[in-house]
Amino acid sequence: MLDKIDRNLLCMLQQDCKQSLQALAEAVNLTSTPCWKRLKRLKNKGYIRGRGALLDNEKLNLGLTSFVLIKTQQYSSEWYRTFVQRIAKIPDVLVFYRISGEYDYFMQLEVAYMKSCDIFNKRLVNGVLGLVDVTSSFAMENKIYHRATRARVKSSPN
Repeated sequence: MLDKIDRNLLCMLQQDCKQSLQALAEAVNLTSTPCWKRLKRLKNKGYIRGRGALLDNEKLNLGLTSFVLIKTQQYSSEWYRTFVQRIAKIPDVLVFYRISGEYDYFMQLEVAYMKSCDIFNKRLVNGVLGLVDVTSSFAMENKIYHRATRARVKSSPN
């Protein structure tokens, strides 16, 4: 169970994962050792999966965001396992979800050029049996970007 201090620590780490242990401890009114123990527990329990940097895709020449929706006819666990393994090996795929509704899967790609999306789609369609529909949309402008769980961590009770 997460208490208010745990939630505050998680929220602070999402905003800036480079904060020192001392700064985190002071912000939640703890000394360094209890704060460190909380962070270690949160990591060991899987609340903190890792730390990373938010990169500027434009500066990295990855300025095109593509959203790919996929329908399939295949629902066996073997097919699913193979499909997920194949997608996991593609570095352009930023997120990959199995979803409910009209489509079965959703992916977000970050690429340099439209041609990269075309190559991805051709490899996908030619390399995976049982796909019924693959459709892509492209981001025109990014208006808000932050960690998906930020609001939930902040507004949770305790």
